[in-house]
Amino acid sequence: MTTTKHALLVIDMQKGSFTPLVSRFDALGVVRRINHLAEIFRQHQFPVIYVQHDGTLEGAFIPKTREWELLEELEVKEEDVILSKTANDAFYNSWLNDYLQECKINNLVITGCATDFCVEATIQSALSKDFQITVVEDGHTTGERPHLRAAQVIEHYNWMWRNMIPTKGRIEVTMTGDVVAHLF
Repeated sequence: MTTTKHALLVIDMQKGSFTPLVSRFDALGVVRRINHLAEIFRQHQFPVIYVQHDGTLEGAFIPKTREWELLEELEVKEEDVILSKTANDAFYNSWLNDYLQECKINNLVITGCATDFCVEATIQSALSKDFQITVVEDGHTTGERPHLRAAQVIEHYNWMWRNMIPTKGRIEVTMTGDVVAHLF
């Protein structure tokens, strides 16, 4: 029997994605829930991985600038892992998969920003790599879109992920409180 080892992925919760011009749905609530999960993961000695987009090629989210920094409200600890990515998919041209394999992680608990871009791309990539995936239903956010309200985007993707055909792994969409009860 394989022991389940979890990792918490926190995708693109960076200052440049949370401004008055780029507001996000329930941002403070999402941050609060991420902090709660991160503390529990640390208590169980599972990795907490903060993913930061490096948009140097696009001229945005350039490392060491204010917009690239993680939100101040996030309770990032010294033992947490910081990963840089250059595409929507956190696995693309990064060391994420190697790190997860080295740590024998088989279940990814996914949170972050933006639901319909980086969170979605990373989930799709993780599925193709046969990870067990737990999407935190109330742990990801996005902004308003030209044809959809942010809450509708989030609701749609939660529905879509619930109804996807998994690979060897599985995908579950679960509220924060249920994630904690289910995993630990």
